[in-house]
Order: sequence, then C-alpha cells, then structure tokens
Amino acid sequence: MQNLTGAIRVVRCYVYARISQDRTGAHLGTERQIEDCHALAKRLSTPEVVYEAARIFEDNDLSAYSGKPRADYLEMLQGLEEGDATVVLAWHTDRLHRSPVELEEYIALSERRSVLTHTVQAGLIDLSTPHGRMTARILGAVARQESEHKGARVARKRQQKAKAGEWGGGIRPFGWGRPTGETRKKIDKATGDEIVVPVLDMDKAAPEEAAAIKYGTELVLSGGSIQGFARWMKDGGIKSSQGNWIRATDARLLLLRPRNAGIAVYQGQEIGRGSWDALVTEPQFRGVVAVLKNPARNTTRGAKPKWLGSLIYKCGVPGCPEAVKCGRGGSSAKPAYRCITGHGGSRQAEKVDEYITDLIVSRLSRPDAVDLLEPGPDDVDVAALQVQSDQIRQRLTNLAALFGAGGIDMSQFTEGSDAARAQLEVVTKQLARASKRDPLVGVVGATDVTKAWKALELDRQRSVLRTLLDVRILPIGRGRLPGDAFNYGAIETAWKR
Repeated sequence: MQNLTGAIRVVRCYVYARISQDRTGAHLGTERQIEDCHALAKRLSTPEVVYEAARIFEDNDLSAYSGKPRADYLEMLQGLEEGDATVVLAWHTDRLHRSPVELEEYIALSERRSVLTHTVQAGLIDLSTPHGRMTARILGAVARQESEHKGARVARKRQQKAKAGEWGGGIRPFGWGRPTGETRKKIDKATGDEIVVPVLDMDKAAPEEAAAIKYGTELVLSGGSIQGFARWMKDGGIKSSQGNWIRATDARLLLLRPRNAGIAVYQGQEIGRGSWDALVTEPQFRGVVAVLKNPARNTTRGAKPKWLGSLIYKCGVPGCPEAVKCGRGGSSAKPAYRCITGHGGSRQAEKVDEYITDLIVSRLSRPDAVDLLEPGPDDVDVAALQVQSDQIRQRLTNLAALFGAGGIDMSQFTEGSDAARAQLEVVTKQLARASKRDPLVGVVGATDVTKAWKALELDRQRSVLRTLLDVRILPIGRGRLPGDAFNYGAIETAWKR
C-alpha cells in the first residue's frame, strides 16, 4: 500500500453509531453499524490513503429526535472542533441527527473544520459544497418526517390501547404482572449476559404488591400516614417494580393511580374501565384521593412524631390554645411533653402515654365498645354515584370537543366546565365519604384489645386517639403529690364519643 515515494497518508476518522431503542440491551444494532463503518473505511482506502477508524462513538438506546443529550455525539463534536479527526463515518445521516437545529450546527462545524462525512447508505456528504448541504438538509427533512410519523403512530396505538382498557407497555406497573408459567430470553443490560425471565400477565395482580396497595389504601382511609405506609413496605422488604426502595413521595403517587381501581387513563384523563384486575374499589380510590389532596391535610415536612400525643395533647395553661410536643430538657433527661410555646413546665412522656393508652384500651375492651363505631353511610348509592361521575367526565370531554370545533365560545365553555367540575367535586366527596374507614375498626371487637392496639402502627394509634379523646396537660403545680409519685390528676381528658 505504498505510492512511488513510499509515503502513506493516514486519515483519522470518527465512527458514530446510534440506535433509538435497544429492547434487548444487546447493542446488536450499533454493533452492526460499526462493522459496516469499518468495512466502509476499507473501501475508501487506497494504496496512498488509509482511512483509519481512530475512535468509536456510540449512543445506545437513545433517539436523536427526542432532544435528550447524546453524550458520545457531543464528545465527537468536541473532538472534531479540536481537529482530532477530519472524517466522520456513519451508517446513514439519520444516525447522526434528525433535528434541523443539530444539522445546521453540524454543517457549520464541518465548514469551519473541513470535516467530510461518509455514510454506508447515502455515500459521501460533502458539507463544504452547496449541493452537499442541500442533500444533507433533504435527508434530514425526510428523517424528521419519518420520526414524526412514527411518533404519531405510536401515540395513536397507545390511545387505542387505553380506550380498549389494555396495558400500554413500558415499565411494569407496581401491583400487576403475574407469572404465566412461560419464560423468555433477554439480555441483562448490566452484565451483557443472556438470561431467562418469566413471561408476565400484566392484567393479573401480583399478590404481594396488590396486598401492599390495598393495605396502604386502608391505612390512609383509617387516618394513617404515607410515611407510615412507606415504612411498612420497607420493613416488609417490598420494593418498586424496578427494585428500588419506595420513598414516601413515591408511595403517595402509587395510591393516587386511577389504575388501582381499574380505571384507564390517557393523557391524564380518565377514559373508562381497564382490562386489568382492580386492586381496590372505586369508592376506596376516590376516598384516598380526597384525603391525600385535601388542602387542609397536614403535610408538614420534618421529623415524624415518635410519641403518641406529640402535637395532639393540648396545653392546659389557661388561655393557651397550643399543643404540646415531646423533647428532652430541664432537670430530667427523660423525654417530656411541654407546650410548644415553652411555658407550663413538662410531664414525663412515657408516663402520660401509658396512662392515655390504658384509658383507651380499657374503654375499647368494654362490652359496649361497639357503640363507639360510627355507622357507615348507608344512604350512599355507590353504583349511582359512579355512573354520575362517568357522565360528568364525559360532559367535560364533550364540552372540550365542542369548543375545539367552534361550536361554543370561550365563555360558554368556561361556564359549562365550571358547573360540571363543581358537580364532580360533590360526587367525589360523596364517594370518599362512602369509603371512609372508622379508625376504631380492627380494635373494637378484637379478642385481645391490648394485643390489637400494640399491633397498630403509631400513625393508627394517633388516629384512634384523635377520634376518641381530648387530652390537656395541666400545669404541674396543680394537685402536686408528695415524693416522686406521678400526678395523674394533672392530665385532663374528655371523651369525644
């Protein structure tokens, strides 16, 4: 491969490969592109000039149309700008870019640094000439149209599946995916090894995860917290469908999914019933939404209460409306309740909580404890409310279609939408009321009330306390007992039920 002078000119080339979707994780699409680019380099080489693939740049499972940053593509541009190579080899121009903006930036760089682009499918693209730039722009426009057309087809397919109540694909939703008994092969993206995985039926509930959704729903409806739900899942070793621990923010989103009640959603709008198993009833789901989205709900971030009465017991100093909280300080190192304003002295938290717990357990152990349960809303026709809810949502959809078609003006659309949303809010609240669970359920009527009480999460115990008792911590000076005896007379209680 030498000319008459014996000199061989080596042209440094960059090879760029990209594939939009790598469903198996095997990198097979980009590997084939790279092989073809190596073959192209050999075809371009002559005895006097050798095209050398100096560096390989590969963006796997990343679309050029999506607008997401492509790390290797950006690194390649940096190398070209620095003059490290003067030729780019690619399988086709649409592997390099499908965005007109990116193309123009690439053209400007190619002109500035005299970069040539050779492709396996489209041949030489000389961006230093008007003809080459025109060719690149035409190919770019065609690629852009193909991406947009594909995007429209995918969106239409997802809409069609959603309306049919079918799973739309993607990451396995937490709560569904029961093994069918069959298996399939896939590539482990972390190791590159071929592994065998079970085939899942996405319409069937995954027992452990479905039970978690049901537990979280009932917990919230009983007055429990999202933090408590997240802790319960972590204690039970329950992780997300991707194998991660579920934080409180994610736990909240899990319970707010309409699909939990078998409701199909498309672009944020409920469009009907899904074909998958419902994990909770619709009234339960509406109830959870009403609770978690209630503006009056206390969602203060910070340390969660670790004591039964913290921020629930009231200060007993005359005229003080504040609550007490538990902390350490004063002459004793033991945790103690004191008013959040700092006045009124302090009381040993453990002693106070033991006293209140004994009162509650004693009351719930009596034969007439069942009378404490609030009667369910027998006057609520859940089925009729669900039909009414669907009709109102359909009316909102129809109003939007009429406005889009010019059948009504903005004022008519706004007036009709406001009225429909107000009606929907009333119906949703009635459904929520139908699903509200009395915090005392599960304790009242238990064979061993003490055992049932201890089995409750602290959030549930605090919910029972709020339901049953008003507690005021009076100033320690009232009714002081001699010696080290605890003054239970300085704890004032009043039953709410």
